[in-house]
Amino acid sequence: MKKIGLYFGTFNPIHVGHLAIANHIAEYSDLDEIWMVVTPHNPHKKKSSLLDNHHRYEMVYRATESYSKLKPSDVEFKLPQPNYTVYTLAHLEEHYPDYQFNLIMGEDNLKSFHKWKNYEVILENHHIYVYPRIAEGTVETQFKDHPKIHKVAAPIMEISSTFIRNAISESKNIRPLLSKEVWEYIDQMNFYR
Repeated sequence: MKKIGLYFGTFNPIHVGHLAIANHIAEYSDLDEIWMVVTPHNPHKKKSSLLDNHHRYEMVYRATESYSKLKPSDVEFKLPQPNYTVYTLAHLEEHYPDYQFNLIMGEDNLKSFHKWKNYEVILENHHIYVYPRIAEGTVETQFKDHPKIHKVAAPIMEISSTFIRNAISESKNIRPLLSKEVWEYIDQMNFYR
C-alpha cells in the first residue's frame, strides 16, 4: 500500500521553506510521496491577497516538477467550501482505496489540533507527521506520546509567504527564497506587486 503524506497550504506563493520540509519528510520518513495540497481559501485568512486557485496550483506544479516524490494536488478545489481536512481525507480514501493517507503539519498546528473538526476521527484513521516550528503555546498532553503522531527532525524553516509577498510589493530581491520556476512565473505574471 502506497503511503502518501498530505502537506496542506495556501502556497501563496510556495517557497523554498515548503520544498525543504516536504523533501526532507519524503527522504527521511516511511512515506512514499508527499502531495502538496493547495487549499482553495482558508476561512481564517483574508482573501484579498490570495491569488486565484489555478495560479497557486501552477506555482506548486512548477516548483515540484523536478522532485519525483513531491506532487501537486488540487483535490480541495472540487470540494464544497468551507472545507475541513476530515472531509478531504474521506474523499481521498474513497477515490484512492489502495493508498494510505497521512497528514503533515507544523508543530504550531499540532498545538491547535484539538480544535479541528472531528480531530479524533482523523487521529483514529491516519498518522500525523509533525515538523518543528517556532511558536507560542504547548502541545496538548493527549498528543505528546501518541503512537500515531511522529515528530520529524526537519530543518526549522521560518520563511513566510506573507514576508515574500510584502517584499515583492516593495521591489526587494527575494529570489533565493523561491525556486527559479516559481520566481519566473511570479515575475512574468506580475504578481504581488
